[in-house]
Amino acid sequence: MHMADALVAPAVAGTMYVLSASAAAVSVKEVRKENDPRKIPVMGVMGAFVFATQMLNFTIPGTGSSGHLCGGMMLSALLGPYAGFLTMIGVLLVQCLLFADGGLLALGCNIWNMAFYGCFVGALLIWKPIMKKGASKAKIILASVLGCVLTLQLGAFSVSLETLLSGVTELPFSVFVATMQPIHLAIGLVEGLITAAVLAFVHEARPELLWGVGEKTNEKGKLSFRNTIIALAVAAAVCGGVVSIFASAFPDGLEWSMEQVAGTTELEAEGGVYDTAAGIQETTSLLTDYAFKNSESAVGTSFSGIVGSLVVVAVMVGAAFTFRFFNKKEENAGRAA
Repeated sequence: MHMADALVAPAVAGTMYVLSASAAAVSVKEVRKENDPRKIPVMGVMGAFVFATQMLNFTIPGTGSSGHLCGGMMLSALLGPYAGFLTMIGVLLVQCLLFADGGLLALGCNIWNMAFYGCFVGALLIWKPIMKKGASKAKIILASVLGCVLTLQLGAFSVSLETLLSGVTELPFSVFVATMQPIHLAIGLVEGLITAAVLAFVHEARPELLWGVGEKTNEKGKLSFRNTIIALAVAAAVCGGVVSIFASAFPDGLEWSMEQVAGTTELEAEGGVYDTAAGIQETTSLLTDYAFKNSESAVGTSFSGIVGSLVVVAVMVGAAFTFRFFNKKEENAGRAA
């Protein structure tokens, strides 16, 4: 659902940047209050995991379309809405700058559409109430499917609304929204099942890692914290470095909807702002479209998956120290007490 720059007018893009940046500022403040250094490796590894799994487009049978994980619901179920949102920003930023996946001008829109709903609506309105009295596999499946379906529907609707406000006449609102919603309903169902599988694994391995559940459970996990993180890191490496080669070649839900409505998956936009954004991305995107330049080799895809995952880890660890997500003095004082 990564929007290209041509789908948004500068005024709409600027507004969404302000909204997304405001949510990010609040999230930084709240994560600093939590002062939980154990979240840093989880943010890094799960950011890498979401990045890698977003490369795994799965075919939606009978449509000629594909979908991929968004990941906001999964991240917030493990990290809470604030740390989850910041981790999603890290993923989307790396995708945008290093791989030219999603436009730089449209980045604020993509953060809002793909991260805000999953991390805040999914976590606070779906996950938290369902897990109020503890977690179980049935509850995890219910929350994952409901959360992914709802938040993906909201994201898809936001894409249609943003194109309407941007005056993209090639995509008439009523027709575009009627095309976007059903295909993203199917994608949301699949994402919900994938999310449920990952969260069920974490529940078995280390139940206290689930947000809002850990402090209520007396269950002992089957794996140590370290081994759980290692297992997720290995899964990210396998997804990004191996499984990504076999991803569906069909257009994703947004591109498919555009093709159904406008007859093309790409629109053109002219203007200085668009040229500037494109120029920046051309400079920073060393692995455009997750491949080596002028090559369709599968090695480029594998390399992109592994390198991208590592860069996301570096970005999240760097952000944790830059924004001081934990206070060593307070941590040491707590241990002394």
